[in-house]
Amino acid sequence: MRRQRRASAEEAEVDLTPMLDVVFIMLIFFIVTASFVKESGMDVNRPDAATAVVKPRGNILVAITPGGQIWIDKRQVDVRSIRANLERLYAENPQGAVIIQADEESKNGLLVAVMDAAKLAGIENVSIAAEIID
Repeated sequence: MRRQRRASAEEAEVDLTPMLDVVFIMLIFFIVTASFVKESGMDVNRPDAATAVVKPRGNILVAITPGGQIWIDKRQVDVRSIRANLERLYAENPQGAVIIQADEESKNGLLVAVMDAAKLAGIENVSIAAEIID
């Protein structure tokens, strides 16, 4: 009778190791395939526009502050190195678009310089961010 109790107790145990392996593999899969939200690094006051359209894929964000600072990927960038930074980011994600978040009080010349650098980097999909007016 003791042998039966020991045998049934051993058979009742469930080995969770394979299930944990599957859970960890799924976790790694979801982390790798998740699309992460990228930010430019600065908060700007975008101008209002009645014709603004929401763009779901804007992976390369460039912010222009009222003081004339340019931020890409949470780093302040010099005007002369915008093109190199955009080329590097575009090489990492060729389907990405450039969205320029220019503050209402920023200089128009900087906006044109950033747009020009994006076009020279070979990026055709360049947009300017604006607040949607309801």
